[in-house]
Amino acid sequence: MQEMVDMICKELILRKNYLPSKNPIKTIYFGGGTPSLLSLAQMDQILEVIAKHYSLALKEMTLEANPDDLQPSKLLELKALGFDRLSIGIQSFDEQILKFYNRAHNAKESMHAIALAKQAGFQKLSVDLIYGFPSPDHQIWKKDLEIALGQDPGHISSYCLTVEPKTALGNWTKKGVFQPASEDFAAEQFEILQDTMDQSGYIQYEISNFAREEAFALHNTNYWKAIPYLGIGPSAHSFDGQDRGSNRAHNAHYIKNLQQNQPVFEVDSMIPMDLLNEYILTSIRTIWGTDLAYITERFDLDLLKENQKILKKLTEEGLVENLKNHLVLTRRGKLLADSIAASLFIS
Repeated sequence: MQEMVDMICKELILRKNYLPSKNPIKTIYFGGGTPSLLSLAQMDQILEVIAKHYSLALKEMTLEANPDDLQPSKLLELKALGFDRLSIGIQSFDEQILKFYNRAHNAKESMHAIALAKQAGFQKLSVDLIYGFPSPDHQIWKKDLEIALGQDPGHISSYCLTVEPKTALGNWTKKGVFQPASEDFAAEQFEILQDTMDQSGYIQYEISNFAREEAFALHNTNYWKAIPYLGIGPSAHSFDGQDRGSNRAHNAHYIKNLQQNQPVFEVDSMIPMDLLNEYILTSIRTIWGTDLAYITERFDLDLLKENQKILKKLTEEGLVENLKNHLVLTRRGKLLADSIAASLFIS
C-alpha cells in the first residue's frame, strides 16, 4: 500500500501543471476502491504533496468510505485532516441483499456509522444506495429509502444495479444463477425513489443524486458542469477542458511505469463536436440543464436550430422543456436521460 501511495504522490508532482493555472483547486475527492483503508499518515502524505505543489482554494474535501471503516477515533482524525464530506457506501439496509453484494457491514453498522460521523462533526454526509435488485415487489426498496431518510443524511446517491460482463454477477447471469430485474421493474423503483425524495424535501439535482438545497456535492457538480479536473492513481480519468484521458488500470503496471519514469496517462484527443456532445450528455442530467448560450459561445452553434425537429418532438412528448435558454429534462424525461442526450448529439 505504501508503495502505491508513494507513486500517487510522484504522479501528483509530475502532473502539477495539467490543470489551467488560473483556476485554483476547489475540491478534493478521495474515491475509487476503498480509500478509507489508507492510514491517516498516508492520507496526510498525499494532502501535503497537494498543498505544496498546487494552488488551493478548497471548498470541499470528500472521502468515500465503507460503514465498517468509520470508527470514532478515525472520524475525528479525518476531520482534523480537513475532510468535511463523507460518501458512505451502504448500498442497502436489507441483510440478505448485503450478503449477496458481499458487503462486510450489516444494516446496524451502517446506521451506527452515520451516527458516529455526525457526532464527529461531519455535517455533509452522502449515503449510496442501489435499486433494481430483483424482488417479488418493491417493499425492500421502500424500506431502504425509509431507513436511509430516517438517518437524515442530507444527501443520497442512488444507482441502478447493472450487470457488467467479466464480473461475478455477469458470470452468474450468463450461467442462469442470477436473473436481473426487468427494465420496467427498475424504472418503477426509480420513480419510487423520485417520489420519496420529493416528499422528503430532497432535490433531484442530478439523475442519480438527491439532496437538500444546501447539501449538493460540489466535486461531482463540477464534473457535470464540464469544469476541468485531475484524476490521480490507477484507472483515474482527467479532463483539462480540451482533452480527456485516463491512467493505466493495472496497479502493478502503474507503479512500475512511475518507478521507471514512464508515462501512465494516455490522452484521448477530442474534437470540438466530441466536447459538445459530452457537455450535452452530462449537463442535461442536472437540474441546471444544457446551457444553450454557452454552446453558442463555445462552439459557435445554435443547438435549437440544429435539432429543431427532435426538440419539437421531445417537447411535445413532455420529456424536455426550455427554461430560460436551458434545456432541462422533465420528470418523465429523467427516465430516458441517456437516450434523449444521444438524440441531441451533433455529428
